[in-house]
Amino acid sequence: MGHIIADLKETFRRGNIFIQLIYINVGIFVIGTLVNVFLRLFELSIPDIFGIFALPASFTGFIHQPWSLFTYMFMHAGILHILFNMLWLYWFGSLFLYFFSAKHLRGLYVLGGICGGLLYMVAYNIFPLFSSQVAGSTLVGASASVLAIVAATAYREPNYRVQLFLFGAIRLKYLALVVIGIDVLSITSSNAGGHIAHLGGALAGLWFAASLSKGVDLTSWINWILDGFVSLFQKKTWKRKPKMKVHYGNSATGREKDYDYNAHKKAQSDEVDRILEKLKKSGYDSLTTEEKKSLFDASKR
Repeated sequence: MGHIIADLKETFRRGNIFIQLIYINVGIFVIGTLVNVFLRLFELSIPDIFGIFALPASFTGFIHQPWSLFTYMFMHAGILHILFNMLWLYWFGSLFLYFFSAKHLRGLYVLGGICGGLLYMVAYNIFPLFSSQVAGSTLVGASASVLAIVAATAYREPNYRVQLFLFGAIRLKYLALVVIGIDVLSITSSNAGGHIAHLGGALAGLWFAASLSKGVDLTSWINWILDGFVSLFQKKTWKRKPKMKVHYGNSATGREKDYDYNAHKKAQSDEVDRILEKLKKSGYDSLTTEEKKSLFDASKR
């Protein structure tokens, strides 16, 4: 167990942000699953842990748990759900970092999740097709965040080739189009909310990459908030700074020290002038060992 914890600490220290996100997602999934098992085992009437942090489709439900717009993107409904999302995050997270920074990835993960969640709620509350499903529908998963990363990478390097099992090498732009096309065609499926969120995440990724190419970083405000939150848990934030001691230069002791220092500097300068004059008249060989050392020390200052 000790070496596992050490490896985790080293991973976070190195700043492999997509690995950190994977650990966070997996950790939350394991803890949530264990809590739910505990609740069912002891037949406690506490609400389901996933329900507390899942994003409701209705605006009324969202008002009662506004944190869910952030927390839902770290929740998953099952083993296969988290497995495929984390695999995509690993593959495209590492590829994303070839063209963008780690902070961009962290910020875009959150931005993609927010945009995906907002589009999901808007679609379910506006389109009559979903009117009968609004009350009981919720959204969980990192898919919108991952699709934002995929879309941003494809926008930045559309002709970059990736190797896919069974399909061979394919350009990123075609891979992104296929994935987004599947989501568009699946809007009327049983997982319509998930596919709508995917589209929201993909649009966020394109928006981010296009804006960054013009010098505007859409993730800066997210990273500013996250950095502020993380700093709350750092020792240096709470460590008291030592009081500064102020020494006033008008004291007798201070004046004496200044006089001694200036006198010493004057003596050194006079000695160097004397050695240089001797060097000029009699040459370098006429200097004593001590004089040569003094001249050498003066040349380094």
